[in-house]
Amino acid sequence: MTFRWVLSLAIGLTVVSSQAPAETVSPPCQAPHEMLTLDQPLTRTALALASGEPVVIVALGSSSTAGAGASSPEHSYPAQLEMQLRQQFPKALITVINRGANGEEAAQMVARMQEDVLDGQPDLVLWQVGTNAVLRDLAVSGQATIILDGLAKLKAAGTDVVLIDSQYSPKVLAKKNLDEMTTLLHRYARDQKVGLFRRFAIMRHWKENAGITFEQTLSDDQLHMNDWSYACVAKLMATSIVDAIRSPTMAKVPVGVR
Repeated sequence: MTFRWVLSLAIGLTVVSSQAPAETVSPPCQAPHEMLTLDQPLTRTALALASGEPVVIVALGSSSTAGAGASSPEHSYPAQLEMQLRQQFPKALITVINRGANGEEAAQMVARMQEDVLDGQPDLVLWQVGTNAVLRDLAVSGQATIILDGLAKLKAAGTDVVLIDSQYSPKVLAKKNLDEMTTLLHRYARDQKVGLFRRFAIMRHWKENAGITFEQTLSDDQLHMNDWSYACVAKLMATSIVDAIRSPTMAKVPVGVR
């Protein structure tokens, strides 16, 4: 081995080792506007903002509300949503309370709805429901009455309501009752005149149309979301909420079904 060859190898190694590691580029956070329409005005929330009153939002749900898969509670979607809404309304006092509980089904959420949600007199309730019933292969017909009862309690309290459907992930897609649950939630949103945030359609758009992989949107368990997708869902949900607040007489459009 010649001295010249050894010298050139050393120089090459020095150049390689001095190069900075490639930065991870986050996917663009976006979705078609029609997927962001809640289909209902958020009248109580809009009135609270207009009158300068504090706005209380409660996020009710299971693990994907609690923030499973996020690196910290600050990266859950409710925490990120509060940040997004405060940026949109810097003069308003907006609080988003996280009432997600890992593993819960609709019956457990309805059982604690009065104490954990309604006693706080929220202006808006974001209810993520149905995914655990799908994952556990429970009959959707058995969940229907429970969800309807929960909606009745929320509406009787005079709060604005937005239903949130399932995440788009391999473990959810493998379940045979997914379509039935998605259809049920969309129908209830339409018939009960409450808002609907189409999380499933938005995440499907990321995968099928925007070329964003599951590795970029989900945690290692291939079920729960990760920091990026929680933040993006919060950003898009904030857009939906702002549009519904600023357009309280928005035209009603049919609720889509997967």
